[in-house]
Amino acid sequence: MFSRKNFIEDSLKESAAVKNLILDKCYNDIVKAADEITKAIKNGKKILLIGNGGSAADSQHLATEFMIRLSHDLDRPAISAIALTTDSSNLTAGGNDMGFENVFARNVEGLGNEGDVLICISTSGNSPNILKAAGKAKEKKITTIGFLGKNNGGKLKHECDISIVIPSDNTQRIQEGHITVGHILCEITEREIYG
Repeated sequence: MFSRKNFIEDSLKESAAVKNLILDKCYNDIVKAADEITKAIKNGKKILLIGNGGSAADSQHLATEFMIRLSHDLDRPAISAIALTTDSSNLTAGGNDMGFENVFARNVEGLGNEGDVLICISTSGNSPNILKAAGKAKEKKITTIGFLGKNNGGKLKHECDISIVIPSDNTQRIQEGHITVGHILCEITEREIYG
């Protein structure tokens, strides 16, 4: 019989266990990602973020944290960041005219510049539109950072310059890990540049 108490307890314990595994298994990749993001921002470049579904929402969430601010004890200027998931006219025109698999690559082509950072958020690591965008980023000499999970990062793990693979097969825990890592990267950027 379903027990709310047991379910809540199990969910919170599983989430905490995944966070501890992130520290053990992803620390070095998080440091590398922080280095690339802070370097890009110091050089006047920007962060682009992409994802589908919940990962699209995560892209918007994290772009906002960079642009507005995360650490309320800091008075800092905006950090250039944009989620390529928010323009419904752009996405529907691209999907209709070029195919949904090309919508993010087209936006990376139009908005990305050498030295920028593209954060690719995908729980499976196998989304065709994310893979194509990562390929376009490489062509334009844009650093790619993957926030990944299932299937040991999927195909995207090998397409990104840096891959942060959340050590879980549970989509909810992976998404929680993505937001946690995103917050960490945002705060590192804020504090190292403006703290």
